[in-house]
Amino acid sequence: MLEVKGIHTYYGLSHILFGVSLSVQKGEIVCVLGRNGAGKSTIMRSIMGLTPPREGSIAFKGREVAGVKPHLLARQGLGYVPDDRRVFADLTVGENLEIVARPGMGGGWSKERVYEFFPPLGVIDGRQAGFLSGGEQQMLTIARALMTNPDFLLLDEPTEGLAPLVVKMLAEQIARLKQTGLTVLLAEQNQEVALSLSDRGYILDNGQIRYSGSIDDLRANEEIRRKYLLV
Repeated sequence: MLEVKGIHTYYGLSHILFGVSLSVQKGEIVCVLGRNGAGKSTIMRSIMGLTPPREGSIAFKGREVAGVKPHLLARQGLGYVPDDRRVFADLTVGENLEIVARPGMGGGWSKERVYEFFPPLGVIDGRQAGFLSGGEQQMLTIARALMTNPDFLLLDEPTEGLAPLVVKMLAEQIARLKQTGLTVLLAEQNQEVALSLSDRGYILDNGQIRYSGSIDDLRANEEIRRKYLLV
């Protein structure tokens, strides 16, 4: 469903990603693990067209999409949950969802379905997003992405900075998303969460993929995890 081949991405003159390649098959959750600053968010931004790569290829559903504008990728079914949440602070929870709603095929995501999925959001439908807690904002950011009715979701550091109980709840909901048929690429620093959710994993260090394999292989390879993931 997604095939990234040899991308090189820059911020200005700074070379951030060096020949990164990865793939995600339909129905999988695939994680990208790495220390803070390894380049995980840059991979997500490169795929979503926010920071297009200068070299390499990105194919989504068999089509080359490197450099395609984000709103056009959203129309093709690519959803994005940024690491900094970026809710519309002056709008209510309900308005945050309504403003991005994109009709889906039968049984798609609506505001009512989102509130069934994240019940706490339904309770605070009329509250301004700028007054929400970090956990509530993260739920809203994921819910907002679901309202575009994607079939592939880019999740960038969804548990960062959240309390353990909120992290546990979000992990359970992300697992449920897979059961709905959604395909997910997850960038995450929290090893425990990422390994519990994913089918396969990549380890990124200094802008390069250092390891890829099944979650079982990754769990068993303590040397690799110690070398590239421990702070």
